[in-house]
Amino acid sequence: EIGAAGYQRDIVVAVGFPRSSFRVGAVALRNQRLIPVSAWLSQLRQLRDEFPPRQGWSQFGILLADGSASQEDVLVTALDAALPDVPVVGGSAGEGVDFGQSCQILDGAVIPGAAIFVLVETSLAVSEVSFAHFTPTEKRAVVTSADPGGRVIHELNAEPAAQEYARLAGLDPARLDRADFARHPLLLRTGRRHHVRAISGVGQGGALQLMSAVETGAVLTLGQAGDVTAGFADTLDALPRLPLMVLGFDCILRRLAVEQAGMTGAMAELFDRYRIFGFNTFGEQLGAMHVNQTFVGLALMEPDPAA
Repeated sequence: EIGAAGYQRDIVVAVGFPRSSFRVGAVALRNQRLIPVSAWLSQLRQLRDEFPPRQGWSQFGILLADGSASQEDVLVTALDAALPDVPVVGGSAGEGVDFGQSCQILDGAVIPGAAIFVLVETSLAVSEVSFAHFTPTEKRAVVTSADPGGRVIHELNAEPAAQEYARLAGLDPARLDRADFARHPLLLRTGRRHHVRAISGVGQGGALQLMSAVETGAVLTLGQAGDVTAGFADTLDALPRLPLMVLGFDCILRRLAVEQAGMTGAMAELFDRYRIFGFNTFGEQLGAMHVNQTFVGLALMEPDPAA
């Protein structure tokens, strides 16, 4: 969790939206593993129709997904189709660093395997925040065999994926671990931006297990992770005004990197300065993209006095 003292464990983080400045609706997108996209689209469009925007107010969405279902790529695509003009942020839940079973609750009912989508309207100003601590290198690879549904790459450049990844990164293929994957992420370019396709482990036959889907034929770039706090303050400083609060979703791999670097105090100071509260997640949602190893959030600010 991200609480009053920065990264924390075994606490409850509760975020309340004052009725005077907010209006909220929510739906449970059930049975993720069955991918009932038509039902999801119907629910989301009904929510949109029952939630006409108010003049001068801003709308945004929050997606809270059961990460073990591994269907976030489909979820964000459905959300973008149903609510194309609504900015969406969110995260995938997993219990602890071992990625155990999570629990989604709406209106007092426990709904296993669901994603909860919250549509919010506010009189406050809203700005998206996104930051990842990596840069692309010149090293690239083509995905020559993959199982997108299982989030597995079997081959890179027609070689066993883990072996070829280790060659590109200058690592020992027999000793690959979570720290290696965090330092040398695989990046997928979309438009002008690179997004991390995080590696969660090595599978059978030297396959790479990912935290996001990748198609055969995709061109991936080897990334190089930098200082996990460098640039984060600059990103937050670029906001129009100091936030009243930032609702944040920060990848668990970023947290582990911060802890391994002994920088939890520095990160806690940034969280406190910019009033960031939220969660560590196993995948983050930003608009129509499911990303990894990224901080995403929404800054809530006083309305622009000049508007």
